[in-house]
Amino acid sequence: MTLLRSTLFNVAFFAFTAVASLVCLPLVPLLDRAGRLALLAWWAERVLGLLRIVVGIRVRVTGREHLPEDGPALIASKHQSAFDTIVWLTLLPRPAYVLKRTLLWIPIYGWYARATGMIAIDRTAGPAAIRHLIRAGEGAVAEGRQIIIFPEGTRTAPGERRPYQPGVAALYARSRLPVIPVATDSGLCWGRRAFHKHPGTITVAVLPPIPPGLPREAMLKRLETAIEAETDRLLASAPPSA
Repeated sequence: MTLLRSTLFNVAFFAFTAVASLVCLPLVPLLDRAGRLALLAWWAERVLGLLRIVVGIRVRVTGREHLPEDGPALIASKHQSAFDTIVWLTLLPRPAYVLKRTLLWIPIYGWYARATGMIAIDRTAGPAAIRHLIRAGEGAVAEGRQIIIFPEGTRTAPGERRPYQPGVAALYARSRLPVIPVATDSGLCWGRRAFHKHPGTITVAVLPPIPPGLPREAMLKRLETAIEAETDRLLASAPPSA
């Protein structure tokens, strides 16, 4: 049953995404950035609907009160699954993902990422990548957008940890915004680069913001402790069938 439902979802996902992208593409030059983001949110809501109907994956968000209703924000989220790159399009009014630059080379996807002002980083550029991240982050903050960054820099399997990268600390210091930690157990239902999708409930746990002004090392330690402790708690409390 899992194989069948996963196959149906993947076929539906790629077919719907291809058709929606081609239909909406002519509208992109006619819309401002808010309109383009609204198109992405429309797409993301329907993808989550497919997950629920076809696979049986539901989404639970805790700590919504910590998310901004409007205005700039800095959100640092655990990243276990492609799901994490979709869900924030439905939770925030003007999201700006920090993503790897190579994703811009993907036809259609890359065009939409550019058109909606996502922050693309060349991971091989060293200090130049941090400088670009800071400049792009300042622009996003000036536009009142909510920046989503995955502090480990890549997807990690449930229970796996990687060092937190300096990008989130650079954004935190320059933006002077609180950083909002987020934990998740998304990898239990939608694995890293996994074909199979498993029914269950994905939890997105939004944690209390870390106030601005802390030294970078102190902020990173506090951020990692908050995210990893809550992620461990979510994984430990997940039902065996997840």
